Amino acid sequence: MQASRTPARGLLLAVATLGFVVNSWAWALLSPLAPRFQAALELSSTQQALVVAVPVVVGSLGRIPVGALTDKFGGRVMFPIISLATVVPVLYLGLSGTTSLAGLLLGGFFLGIGGSVFAVGVPFVNAWFPPERRGLAVGVFGAGMGGTAVSALTTVRLVDAGSMRTPFLVTAAVLVVYAFVSFTVLRDAPDRPIPTAPFAQRLAATLRLRVTWQASAVYAVAFGGYVAFSVYLPAYLKTAYGLTQADAANRMAGFVLLAVVMRPTGGWLSDRFGGVRVLAAALAVVVLGAFTQAFTPPLMPLGTIAFLAMAAALGAGSGATFALVAVMAPANQVGSVTGVVGAAGGLGGFLPPLVMGGLYEAYESYAIGLALLALVALAAMTLTVTAIAKTTRTEGRVSNA
Repeated sequence: MQASRTPARGLLLAVATLGFVVNSWAWALLSPLAPRFQAALELSSTQQALVVAVPVVVGSLGRIPVGALTDKFGGRVMFPIISLATVVPVLYLGLSGTTSLAGLLLGGFFLGIGGSVFAVGVPFVNAWFPPERRGLAVGVFGAGMGGTAVSALTTVRLVDAGSMRTPFLVTAAVLVVYAFVSFTVLRDAPDRPIPTAPFAQRLAATLRLRVTWQASAVYAVAFGGYVAFSVYLPAYLKTAYGLTQADAANRMAGFVLLAVVMRPTGGWLSDRFGGVRVLAAALAVVVLGAFTQAFTPPLMPLGTIAFLAMAAALGAGSGATFALVAVMAPANQVGSVTGVVGAAGGLGGFLPPLVMGGLYEAYESYAIGLALLALVALAAMTLTVTAIAKTTRTEGRVSNA
């Protein structure tokens, strides 16, 4: 591809980020409607949590093969493929899948495809930017997780303005338009390394890298915590504080938006001060915020401060994690490493809603679940300042880490 025909890096980053926004929007369609499904279908708290968790786990595991496929075929091919594949479950849910628990679980399973697009964007963006700018660039792409906020802000309103089908039909149309735009505009970096080894061999090599396991552990807490709150916070606020569905959804959107803004900020700070420092500080804030919220303080002001502090920290920590991955992973394995680490992050968001729902059913309290989050974040912070810091020094590839 001649330089004169290659779009500017900024445009490529913008279109890739838009792809993450659109697919995340689709990925999160069920969460804002979960209380409504619970009332209409008489779901238990555990069943409600399962409905919003299934797309998370499928999208997370799907990142492993999607990341490897992106290493092989590039983002220009994979962005439209993932977007068009996501249209199918979105239409199914919109037309017939929301009338039963089985339909919601089936549609949610395939809706997870949209969540796998993260493993397309990171290697695509990584290949276009030099190491000293990758933290910010990958962080900007990661801000595309704000698609979940789009879902939170629009889904219930679209249902109220039209019908249960409306948000699904609108999202499906947007996905189709994006698939065409991405294939038309995007170009893969001309010098990106293309692996030739079989998938199983490449996956095995990825799993042998220390950065894969260490980044997976902390991303399971940072991004997993974000995902867990983004899908379960409306139900938590409705139950713990008696908020209306619309008020709870709006507050969840505020949580998501702050985390989205802080993700590129975390990447930028990592470029300047080192990923380990930024990640450790972010996890320390999560420890304090979760511990505070375990006592269910008044929502105004202490509860709100605790949640907003955790939102900022989880966003910054997610950006810092992939700032480390972007410079430490071998160039021809960034997609594969991203797939595994991204899967760990999504899976980290799968378990907490189930645990929170189960603990509330058993004890009518969320305190134990939030205390567990504080302990897990403390363990991740300890790992960051010990093993991960040692790896960065040994590798000698992350300055000032």
